[in-house]
Amino acid sequence: QVQPVESGGGLVHPGGSLRLSCADSGDDLQYYGVGWFRQAPGKEREAVACIGRDDSIYYSESALGRFTISRDNAKNTVYLQMNSLKPEDTAVYYCGARFPARFTTVQDMCVRQESDYWGQGTQVTVSS
Repeated sequence: QVQPVESGGGLVHPGGSLRLSCADSGDDLQYYGVGWFRQAPGKEREAVACIGRDDSIYYSESALGRFTISRDNAKNTVYLQMNSLKPEDTAVYYCGARFPARFTTVQDMCVRQESDYWGQGTQVTVSS
């Protein structure tokens, strides 16, 4: 069973960068679809980026061109590199993992927010 644990959040100035990590203390993340999602105060949770076990990738429109999702299977970790951060990126960022037998496509995972396991989240605040 996957137990995602997020880290790497913090306070950053507009235009700055952060790298979030999603590590797993349970099963091998390499067999799972993994996604990053976020929820800002007063808003619904939204998808940011998803990566399949074949390394197929989907980005939300807000992430495209600024964020990069990647895997390091040796470290059992999925990363979200976030560049050119804006105040509107402020949110709690969650890592989700989709059970292999239930995974379809990265687009479905992101657009439909299909995840079987969720981390506790890490706060990202973009402010001057």
